Amino acid sequence: MSTDFTLHAKGREVSGKGASRRLRRLAGEIPAIVYGGKKDPQSLTLIHKDVLKALENEAYYSHIISLDVDGKSQDVVLKDVQRHPAKTAILHLDFLRINKTTALTIRVPLHFINEDNCVGVKKEGGIISHTMSELEVQCLPKDLPEFIEVDVSELALGSTLHISDIKLPKGVESVALSHGSDHDLPVAAVNKAKSGGSEADDDGDAEGDSDGEVEES
Repeated sequence: MSTDFTLHAKGREVSGKGASRRLRRLAGEIPAIVYGGKKDPQSLTLIHKDVLKALENEAYYSHIISLDVDGKSQDVVLKDVQRHPAKTAILHLDFLRINKTTALTIRVPLHFINEDNCVGVKKEGGIISHTMSELEVQCLPKDLPEFIEVDVSELALGSTLHISDIKLPKGVESVALSHGSDHDLPVAAVNKAKSGGSEADDDGDAEGDSDGEVEES
């Protein structure tokens, strides 16, 4: 994968919760840290509006990023994003330095395809439910996919698709499956559609009939 995503940052000397709050409030900046490799962890600041715009692109979460810190560039991946629980605001970012020859572990988004043509939906009237939206994988940086396609076209009613059913790109391995077959978790399933509340309606009718006096025999 090419490194064509760039974020600009500045080194940061002052740390702590108070300093971080002042950054966000007064300067429109957010704190971050980059770590990994043979270098010491480094505290950073980034412009909040630039980060917010960048993270609108899903690929930033599973893409090699060129992180420019005070004019010096390094290849990183985004490892963690802390968001405000109630506002559209980023509170903190964690970046991991990468080495082209060292495998990295990262979560990659899942893109479900052929849902409209799914056997269990189109022919059997079921509905698809997703139990995963991303998959933790291990691979070399050059093999890192922006997303992984999950084809559900052959999924029948009552069936479940597991991690082992996903066709992973070359050079990419599932972290869960590396721990054994008992970690082969469900990814999606086709369940029977709900009846639309007919049972509830029947119950309601029955209750309505019993509101009056009991008919004597």
